[in-house]
Amino acid sequence: MMRTGLVIAWLTLLASTVGALFWYNDWVYQLPTPIPKNYRPVKTGTVIDLGEQIQNQDDKPVFLHFYNPECPCSRFNKSHFQSLVRRYGRQVRFVVVVLSDKSYSVEKIQDKIGLDIPVIFDQSLADRCGVYSTPQAVLVDNSQKLYYRGNYNATRYCTEEKTAYAKMALDGLLNSQSLPVLSARALKSYGCTIPVCKN
Repeated sequence: MMRTGLVIAWLTLLASTVGALFWYNDWVYQLPTPIPKNYRPVKTGTVIDLGEQIQNQDDKPVFLHFYNPECPCSRFNKSHFQSLVRRYGRQVRFVVVVLSDKSYSVEKIQDKIGLDIPVIFDQSLADRCGVYSTPQAVLVDNSQKLYYRGNYNATRYCTEEKTAYAKMALDGLLNSQSLPVLSARALKSYGCTIPVCKN
């Protein structure tokens, strides 16, 4: 009888600990990413130097997916990002920009995200676009002007359609509209710091 009581107490403690860790991690990733001291904001409409690695030969807008394989938020975002590529891939050029202090091959990143799209490792591109966390979406129009920089969605798993900010930006640009008025939640960075994943 005493042994059963100890097992129940142990399982209760274990379940409580797992629940507390899950709650804590969920809470941490709902906080805005701290703004770096040397951060320089980049305004919408700024011409972005995409560098030699991103040749915009087909005159399409470019969607930059700032990604860190160690970032839980980047991993949660995977299926949503895949759905954007499937839906808009004929009209927009998608590029993954890896921001990590670890070394990866192009093939490894393509395998992690489940897509055969261009992958680059140019961290200076984050500065040029005003990005300091992952995951972040950047949409550059076909004249290389910054149209949108921000979050994919207000929810961790990108499941809320009414806050699908990156999708709204894509629809606005492709319909030749000015950027829709978005909430502060769309434009304030949430997720992991770069290049080291922490929040």
